[in-house]
Amino acid sequence: MLTYPKTELNKVKRGTKRAVYDVEQINHILDAGFIGFIGCNYNGKTITLPMAYGRIDNKVYLHGSLKNRMLLALIAAKEASMTVMHLDGLVLARSGLHHSVNYRSATLFASVRKVEDPEEKKTALKCVVDHMIPDRWETLRPMNTKELNATLVLEMEIQSASAKIRDEGVVDEKSDLELPIWAGIVPLKQVAKLPVRDALLPKQLKTPKHVVTYYKKNKT
Repeated sequence: MLTYPKTELNKVKRGTKRAVYDVEQINHILDAGFIGFIGCNYNGKTITLPMAYGRIDNKVYLHGSLKNRMLLALIAAKEASMTVMHLDGLVLARSGLHHSVNYRSATLFASVRKVEDPEEKKTALKCVVDHMIPDRWETLRPMNTKELNATLVLEMEIQSASAKIRDEGVVDEKSDLELPIWAGIVPLKQVAKLPVRDALLPKQLKTPKHVVTYYKKNKT
C-alpha cells in the first residue's frame, strides 16, 4: 500500500483516528469530485476559490483565462494547496455539541508548473473535460489554435497529501441516551437528473451514449 509520508504540512492533528494517508484512497476522493477549493495569496490577501480539475496519476490540472489572477498567483508561488470534500450525511445528535457530518475530505500540497506545450495542454484539457463526464472529449469539436493559446493550463504535481473520513453514527454522552430526543443520520448524495437538451439542437440529434450512461449510473 502506497502512502504519503506524514510531515508537519500534511499531518492530521485533530481527529487523527479519521486520518488517511493512503494514495489510492485519496485518489478515489479526488476522482469522485468535480470541484477543488484552492487557496492562494494575491497581493498580500488570502483568496480561496472553487476550480474544476482533472487528475492523471499524481498530477492535477487546472485551466482558466490568461488573466486569471488565482492561476497567475499560483504560477508565481510555484506551489498550491487544494481541498476536495464530499458531504455524505448530517449526523443529528441529542445535543447541539455532538451534531456532526459524515464526509470524505482530501487536501493536497503540490508544486505548480505552467503547461506550455500545445499537445500537453490538449491532454490536460481532455483530462478536465473527461473528469466531468467520461468519454466526452472525443465527441467535441477540436480546439483551434486561437482557443488553445487563450487558455492557461496549470499542472499541480502532488508532493504530499492527507485525507479525513468520518463514516459513523451519532456519538452522544451516555447520560443523554435515555432522553426522548430523536437522533440519527440523514444521508446525502449528489445525483444526476434527466439530461435537458439545448433548445437549439436539431430534433433528430439523439442524446449521446456517454451522457445516457452517466445519467443512468448516477441517477440514484
